Amino acid sequence: MGIAFKTSERATLGVEWELQLVDRSSRHLRQEAQQLLAALPDLSSAATVPPLRHELMQSQVEVVTGICETVEEAKLDLSRNVARMREVLEPRGTTLTCSGTHPIDDWRDQELSPGKRYGELVDQMQWLARRILTCGVHVHVGVRGREKAIPIVNALAKYLPHFLALSASSPFWSGHDTGLASARSIVFGALPTSGPPPNLPGWAAFEEYLETLLRAGTIASIKEVWWDIRPHPDFGTIEIRMFDGIPTLREVGMAAALSQSLVEMFDHQLDRGYSLPSPPSWVVKDNKWRATRYGLDARVITDAHGTTVPIRDDLYELVHELTPVATRLGCAQDLDLVFEVLDKGASYERQRAVVAAGGSLEDVVDLLSAEFEGGPTRATVGAGDGAGAR
Repeated sequence: MGIAFKTSERATLGVEWELQLVDRSSRHLRQEAQQLLAALPDLSSAATVPPLRHELMQSQVEVVTGICETVEEAKLDLSRNVARMREVLEPRGTTLTCSGTHPIDDWRDQELSPGKRYGELVDQMQWLARRILTCGVHVHVGVRGREKAIPIVNALAKYLPHFLALSASSPFWSGHDTGLASARSIVFGALPTSGPPPNLPGWAAFEEYLETLLRAGTIASIKEVWWDIRPHPDFGTIEIRMFDGIPTLREVGMAAALSQSLVEMFDHQLDRGYSLPSPPSWVVKDNKWRATRYGLDARVITDAHGTTVPIRDDLYELVHELTPVATRLGCAQDLDLVFEVLDKGASYERQRAVVAAGGSLEDVVDLLSAEFEGGPTRATVGAGDGAGAR
């Protein structure tokens, strides 16, 4: 089985931002995706990759950038289309938010979006698919050469906990605190073809593995491989799917800058003949769980002997290592936002701080709405104020 990979000339960017439609008064989700898309046909009916698309639930939409050269360009692209959406939604009393899960609403109260693909997914996965009331951010980064794709995917697997800890935004599920930084990681991770990417030796092994899944009937197409990081042959990119729903455009820029800088660094290291890191699968899986549970208070495993370090320390070092790359790409300021998140808290910490101060989950929704609209965060959480390092 040959899988063509449309090589990118540069580390271009594409961002997919999944959003929630929320009633401004009740703070509950509204089932209005179909009406929103119908009101913006120029965005939702584009030929190949429309900027505005359905998600599984009618209470969600996905806004997608075009091919961007820089993080700033991607943020402007998203900002323009979000502004168009607001023009339609505000007279209806509907606002936009983004978090890995909605703090209050239950998946059983949602309406499924129309479309054959969604119907087939639910028919096949049943309860696993019906409960995917989750939002995430996916970042595509262009790769210069098919032979580089799998080594870079393997190397990026080391940073699954870093991507998740910085963006974790789903401590609540159906009105209850789960005790996790990211409930979304568990809910979506239950799908049989989701989770960390398998550690493969190269592109030929990737083709063989996909052919085996197709032959076995595990998947009907390559689009049903929902790994946390995966090659996207049609776009010539690596798609990082590990980020929870991100509530602010600034933090989306941070995620894009981190992704673009890492891929660019690994791409050039391969050009210089370096061997990229390729952590054992058990380390990748364990570290993902640590970030799922403890977020920025996790201790991550750094080698096959079980050595651990605080993920906060690892993130400080990573940003310093990537700063020269980010400067060349023009996204150093976006990457530096990592320091602000480490200081003020990731979204899961900011949400819990509202409740700890006596607020309700409705107040948490108000926080998410204010943050999405560009207002200040209401909570500052110092390092080490969470559940404790593990």
